[in-house]
Amino acid sequence: MEGHAPDATPAELDRLIHERIRLGIVSALAVNESLSFNALKSLMGTTDGNLSVHARKLEDAGYIRCTKSFEGRHPKTDFALTATGRKALERYLGHMEAIIKATRENHR
Repeated sequence: MEGHAPDATPAELDRLIHERIRLGIVSALAVNESLSFNALKSLMGTTDGNLSVHARKLEDAGYIRCTKSFEGRHPKTDFALTATGRKALERYLGHMEAIIKATRENHR
């Protein structure tokens, strides 16, 4: 249908979790109660520095919670999705679904 504007536009997307690594972090934490730094790094296939930078941005936004502890003498960092992060992911997925639906309807 020509001239039909979709309800969700790319400008409405949450740019914070639209980035590949950050979307992967939030998605992985949505299906796991928590993940260690090393487990998350392995899942994302990224470096320590890259994961730290992206996790910090999500933590600063209140989307994930970072917990630091010790296992014996070894430091351990765990991440978990917050309620704010879960809502942001659901909103993001809703926007993406609306864009996909509108695009498919406009190409019929």
